[in-house]
Amino acid sequence: MGPCVLVTGGAGYIGSHTCKALAQAGFRPLTIDDLSIGHARAVRWGPLEVGDIGDAAFVDTVLAHYRPVATLHFAASSIVEESIADPLRYYRNNVGNTLTLLDRLLAHGIRDLVFASSAAIYGVGRPGDDPPAQAPLSPYGQSKMTVERILQDMRGQGAINAVSLRYFNVCGADPDGEIGEDHIPETHLIPNVVSQARTGGRLAVHGTDYPTADGTCVRDYVHVTDLAQAQVAVLRRLATGQLAPCLDVGHGRGASILEVIAAVESSRGIRLDWYDAGRRRGDPAVLVAAAETLPGLLGHPPRFSDMATILDTTWKWQTAQAGV
Repeated sequence: MGPCVLVTGGAGYIGSHTCKALAQAGFRPLTIDDLSIGHARAVRWGPLEVGDIGDAAFVDTVLAHYRPVATLHFAASSIVEESIADPLRYYRNNVGNTLTLLDRLLAHGIRDLVFASSAAIYGVGRPGDDPPAQAPLSPYGQSKMTVERILQDMRGQGAINAVSLRYFNVCGADPDGEIGEDHIPETHLIPNVVSQARTGGRLAVHGTDYPTADGTCVRDYVHVTDLAQAQVAVLRRLATGQLAPCLDVGHGRGASILEVIAAVESSRGIRLDWYDAGRRRGDPAVLVAAAETLPGLLGHPPRFSDMATILDTTWKWQTAQAGV
């Protein structure tokens, strides 16, 4: 077996895809997940330990048994509107539990860490600015920015070797069909558009009066497999000390909600029924990476992040899960 890498939240959407990428790269992924959001069936490439990263004794036991050499930290609450309604829960889970995890990692001599941050830290500011020029629009974004600052302070003292990856809109499913996006409730556009196209019904579009070309929000969509492989590449490069403390993961270009809908309609020869459900709190009009970053992180052009592949892998995953 290759070196063990701890993956917190490894039973979740991004975490499980990253576990597969780690295994393909010769690592042994160890998942810690409380299964409040993730699914045990998604943990296929290494052991699963069910528990809370905020439980220091539990984390100590797991680390002592498996002795991982590095950590990829995904475990977090991540729904923007929910964070606005219950900020204390988000700060407790995303910041408080992370502090406990960091304390135990250092106690066991584990210094290499890749942190799953978010483009939500940018608010309405320009992505790429560090520190962000504008405050985050939600407690979720603020919680991610807080952890970034903690890691940068620790890195500055030489206590930890950490990189924060700021994700934009992660989407798609494993091209091999083994895992995919499976949230309850599902709040993301791509799986909801594909589901509506497959099964009918009306699609909620959250706002058509934004200052964009067609009035709907514009986002930078990254296929989850490209993201997973980029994270493994970053993990390998941590030891060089040449990575910036915070990195965007995006294309530098975006698609609006109506453009995504049109792409599904065109690819499937159908017409979708949608309605304006009004703006959601915490949604900026445009959230797109300042530059194309994936080739530099991967070491090669992304293979899956074109919209056609994103939609096709999502369609195949949902169809397989429905058994049709």
